[in-house]
Amino acid sequence: MIRFLRRKNLTSSLFSPCTAKRRQCSRQLHRQVTASSIPEPTPFVPDSKTFLTLIGRNLIQHAAKVPTWNSLFSLTSEQLREVGVEPARTRRYLLWWRDRFKKGIYGLGGDLRHVKEGTATLKVVEVPYSDAEMRPKVARTGLEPKKKIVIDLPPEVLIESIPKTDLVPIKGFKVRGAHTIIGQFTTKIKGTGGGVAKFQVREGLWEEKRGVKIDGGERRRAEVRHKRRIEENKKRD
Repeated sequence: MIRFLRRKNLTSSLFSPCTAKRRQCSRQLHRQVTASSIPEPTPFVPDSKTFLTLIGRNLIQHAAKVPTWNSLFSLTSEQLREVGVEPARTRRYLLWWRDRFKKGIYGLGGDLRHVKEGTATLKVVEVPYSDAEMRPKVARTGLEPKKKIVIDLPPEVLIESIPKTDLVPIKGFKVRGAHTIIGQFTTKIKGTGGGVAKFQVREGLWEEKRGVKIDGGERRRAEVRHKRRIEENKKRD
């Protein structure tokens, strides 16, 4: 009997919740959570201001509250609230994008490697097919079949001087026709026939648009539509 009681007390002590102050316990744990490893800035996203600009939803207005790269990726949700990042959905959105960036999930242009003052130069180049790719059937001319891709290069660098291993296509851009760059928010350079374009940081480039509430949203839709039918029936009478 004594052994049973001791075992019962031990089990209850191991698996008991935080009793009456459960919320306070969870808050203390939240404060104690250490920030995960801070990712390195990228050429396209070199600082916190650029990050806030890209993800949109007017988060650039909070740039002074998270002025450094370390603060951007280390502040907790509660700390963001304390410095004035409101409302809660804005903090959740910022933390969501922050987590994506840590995992290497970027928006358009996130993999650019040569960016100067927020602008990259895109060019069309021809590269041979890899062994894993399906090569097109061509006539036996003795020439190796090639494909056209879009890369980013500094304006002063010649394509011929770049090693073939560095000729990696930029995601989100493709070539149409002979050498025309196709992609969102690109600005074609005159006199290049569309083979050279500019791409730059802009407000909301990576923004995830919020859904539009219809008739008050899911929770109030039935109530709103019911009241509307009542008003319509009154007008008919």
